[in-house]
Amino acid sequence: MCLVDMTEGWILDNIELKMLTARKYPFKQWIESQQIRLPEILNSLGSLIQVSLTESLDDFWLLPMVTDGKEVLGSMGNDAPLACMATQPCLIYNFFRQLFAQVTNPPIDPICESNESQAGQLVLPSPILSVKGFEALQHLRNVKPIWSSKIIDITFEKRAGVPGYSSLLQQICDVASDAVKDHARIIILSDPAVRPEPVAVPALAATGAVHHHLIATKECSKVALIVETGKAREVHHLCVLLGYGTDGIFPYLEMEAILKIPREGLVKASLSENDLTENYCQATDNGILKVMSKMEILTLQGYKCTQIFEALGLHKTVVDWCFLGTASRIQGTTFGLLALDAFDYHEQGYPSRNTVMPPGLPESGEYHWRDRSEAHINELAAIANLQEAIQSKNQLAYDTYSQTTAHSIPLEEVKPWTELVKQFCTGAMSYGLISSEAHSALAIAMNGLGGKSNTGEGGKDASRSQIMPNGDTMRSAIKQVASGQFGVTSKYLADSDKLQIKMAQGAKPGEGGELPGHKVSESIAKTRHSTPGQLIYDLKCANPRARVSVKLVSEVGVGIVASGVAKAKADHILISGHDGGTGASRWTGIKYAGLPWELGLAETHQTLVHNNLRGQVCLQTNGQIRTGRDVAIAAMLGAK
Repeated sequence: MCLVDMTEGWILDNIELKMLTARKYPFKQWIESQQIRLPEILNSLGSLIQVSLTESLDDFWLLPMVTDGKEVLGSMGNDAPLACMATQPCLIYNFFRQLFAQVTNPPIDPICESNESQAGQLVLPSPILSVKGFEALQHLRNVKPIWSSKIIDITFEKRAGVPGYSSLLQQICDVASDAVKDHARIIILSDPAVRPEPVAVPALAATGAVHHHLIATKECSKVALIVETGKAREVHHLCVLLGYGTDGIFPYLEMEAILKIPREGLVKASLSENDLTENYCQATDNGILKVMSKMEILTLQGYKCTQIFEALGLHKTVVDWCFLGTASRIQGTTFGLLALDAFDYHEQGYPSRNTVMPPGLPESGEYHWRDRSEAHINELAAIANLQEAIQSKNQLAYDTYSQTTAHSIPLEEVKPWTELVKQFCTGAMSYGLISSEAHSALAIAMNGLGGKSNTGEGGKDASRSQIMPNGDTMRSAIKQVASGQFGVTSKYLADSDKLQIKMAQGAKPGEGGELPGHKVSESIAKTRHSTPGQLIYDLKCANPRARVSVKLVSEVGVGIVASGVAKAKADHILISGHDGGTGASRWTGIKYAGLPWELGLAETHQTLVHNNLRGQVCLQTNGQIRTGRDVAIAAMLGAK
């Protein structure tokens, strides 16, 4: 190929022609910056998978937070197994359950209580550090020479095995002490060094171990702890880190994911990277404030290092080393098992041999059932069998749904079903949640069986107390009174067999309702008029014949609270499990607040017996009770 310029009178040969074209634009730079190489993609996926990032967490959690600046809402409760019983590897954060105030010191509203004094008491504008904020913290010594920092790598070689896991924790503590002696003001616990060979210990375990080590050596107040980790993403993860001694958190993987959002066009709004980062920090700050308010804590300084959690399923050796003073009633997972989970995550990201799994982020199934993921109570086969049993009155389908290894006893040895169903009550669900039609149908069914339906906290239309032409009635025997006193009037209280005071709800203990605006219809707005609050004495005055019930949520110490309720002359106490349903609540509360009803019910029954109060109250429980076996277990633990 050649180029002949007849005007200028010169000829360019093949090489000169191509060089002239190549010099017009920086083609080499374009190719190097824009070219996508498959090995690099696979390697980046491995680094994401080994820190347990999944497709559902990326889309489900992150996108709503960066676009709206709010935490994600959920409903229907939590049907996933506890971390100590999960079939898939779990992050150590999932073993911790949030504690909350009920009855003794009621939780506060973080929105109403928000003021400038909170921000004025924070060392950082937010405990969540952005990329620029973290870089500034690392180089703070350039501006303030006395503020030096020490980065501690919290990874170890995979070939060291389980022993390397525990030995690294001790090594991290020793390095932290040396850093304090060298006058470091900031210690950064960092895990980004994870690659095909290094494996990271959980940032929470490292934080807890260092925090308690520095307390023991009386050096805790001399240094700030900053965590740089890819595994802390959810609001609960951040809260647990703060509760066990962290001063600031840089969730680098979330920040990297935020930066890719505008490039991939994942949001319709024209938001800059800075806007997305600010929205994420705002959403996490509000979520942390919501968790703090459950224990009536107003400032971050008052929340840090408080350890207001219960470890559910962690062995005493782990708790005594990393989380000293935390309640852990059922023991369970040891350092060895935590190390195996870390190796499992690492193997998923960097497999030691070829696998048939397709490349890409997996589905964890943590929030909703997914094939080949975490098991759920509401799995497809169980729901299909239950629907078939109800719609077709198919006994075989119900037997399949409720199959168990337990042996049954002859029916002649127990009460007839007509007597047993009189002990049953529906869950406290407002008609704003499930619709007026469904709410009325439940009331008619329970009245026909001789059981009791519950209005929930949304009030009830007075016309439902009238007898229908066919003899049925839509009257709910149990009237609930919550903090908002929606729909509470003298007529509402008088028209009841039982008055229930809701101090907490299993799906969101320590939180108020999150009823979306579009669900507030004219009838709901009319029904939910409120009056000043009433106590047990006032309720008994309003309706002397009604039994007064108090609804509590299972947590460590609920037995003591129940004893106080019994002494206040309540007739009935309901212990609600952590996995009960809700119309709308933040996923942080649904997943990580409250405990199984079995633990709360057993503690309450034993505490009441010990204080000679058991005969004064009737105990009830709820929360994912589905089969006769569940009912039998509840009865053996003390429920009537």
